[in-house]
Amino acid sequence: MNQDLIIKSQKGDIEAFEELIKEHKKYAYNIALKILKNKEDAEDISQEALIKIYENIKSFNMNSSFKTWMYKIVFNTCIDFKRKKRLKTSSLDEPIHYGYDEIPKQIEDNDTNPEKLLTEKLNKELVRESIDMLDDDFKNVIILRDIQGFKYKEIAEILDCNEGTVKSRISRGREKLKEVIIQNM
Repeated sequence: MNQDLIIKSQKGDIEAFEELIKEHKKYAYNIALKILKNKEDAEDISQEALIKIYENIKSFNMNSSFKTWMYKIVFNTCIDFKRKKRLKTSSLDEPIHYGYDEIPKQIEDNDTNPEKLLTEKLNKELVRESIDMLDDDFKNVIILRDIQGFKYKEIAEILDCNEGTVKSRISRGREKLKEVIIQNM
C-alpha cells in the first residue's frame, strides 16, 4: 500500500501524499519537539519538513525505508533550524531588567502538593535535563534510539553515518548520561 501511495505522490497526487504521511505526522512532530524543546517551533519545523518531503519525494529510492527517509528529513530540518536560531538562555535566578529598574522572576506553582509533583516528575526531569546537557552527537542518538525507538540501521541512515558509529555514540552517550545523572543527584 505504501508503495502505491509513494508512486502516486511522486506523480504529484496530494491526496495520496496526505494518506502516506498521515500516520507519520505525529512522530515527526515528536522528534522535532524532543530536539527543539519548543511546541511552536516543533509545529513549524515539522510542517516545514513535510513540505520538503513532498517537494523531494520524486528523489525517494523505493529500495529504502520511507519512514527512515522521512525522519532523516525531519531530523535534518530540526538541526538546520537549531543552527540558524541559537537560543539565548537566561537564568531563573537573574531578575528581568527594563529601563532603570528590575523585577525578580517568579514561577507560578499550579500544583497544590509540591511533594507529590516532585516525586512524580523527578526522574523524568532529571533524565530529560541530563540528556540536554550531552553533546549533540550523543544527545541525538539517545533521543532517536531510547526515546523514539529507532533501530541502529535507521539511525545510521537518518544521521548519514555507519551503524558502528551509531552504536559507539549510543554506548558512549549512555555512559556520559549516567555520569551526568550521578553528578546531578
